[in-house]
Amino acid sequence: MYRRPLQVAARCAMRAAASRGACAKLLEQDWCLRASVAGQLSRSSCLTQIRALHISTQLRSVKETPQHSQEEVGAFTKFIEAMGFTAPLKYNKWKIKIAALRMYTCCVERINYDEFFDKCFLPDTLNSWFLIAQLHVWMCLVRMRQEGREGKFMCRYIVHSMWEDVEQRSKIMGIDAIHRKEAMKAMTETFYAAIFGYDEGILSDDCVLAAALWRNLFNCQCDDPQQLELMVEYVRKQMQFIDSLDGEDLLLTGEVKWRPLVEENAQSILKVVSPTYNDTGL
Repeated sequence: MYRRPLQVAARCAMRAAASRGACAKLLEQDWCLRASVAGQLSRSSCLTQIRALHISTQLRSVKETPQHSQEEVGAFTKFIEAMGFTAPLKYNKWKIKIAALRMYTCCVERINYDEFFDKCFLPDTLNSWFLIAQLHVWMCLVRMRQEGREGKFMCRYIVHSMWEDVEQRSKIMGIDAIHRKEAMKAMTETFYAAIFGYDEGILSDDCVLAAALWRNLFNCQCDDPQQLELMVEYVRKQMQFIDSLDGEDLLLTGEVKWRPLVEENAQSILKVVSPTYNDTGL
């Protein structure tokens, strides 16, 4: 007689316990969800503060220099250049080619190579001449890459003029075709490796630039830190001087006057004399 009421009471107790457990579980899930949302909000706010602080610090540390405007290129121009052709440029292509040849000539004829051989203890060989020439060619390439599509077109013919000159010099020296081909391959690998190293050095501190010069110019055979210091100072002041030259004049004339290797006041920037050219760009 008493068994049925007891069963009903037990069932009610079990249902009440289950409902309390479900409510507790729901409350726990709700609390975890709120905690996770609060944690994400706090982390995002912290990251926002850190990112804003980093950006403000970076803006204060960057030197305020005028940036070259990016040239807008149409879809047809992109298609033509993707096919390997050169789209119409701002200046005549032949004028830019002549300026490129002149700029390379400035890298060869306006450099006192004997002074470099003496100060840096480099042997008077074709390879040493090439290492010094490629350093100055690289500085010209860095400057002309800032002049948009015309500057990149000029860089292509500066490098082309350099390889033509190296091949002609090797022929004059009497190097046979087999050894000349091997030497040209080695110089090509050296040139592009030096480009990457110098680019990293010019964008970094003096230690990285000195390491690039030690590897590429001195062939890892320099034990005198004063020689590295001299070359780091030389590259820095030359890049500073070339950056002050007018881009339009460089595209039309290619005239570059180099600062001396050793000078008393290396911090001074020489006053740039504007070059003269006629309507044909000659």
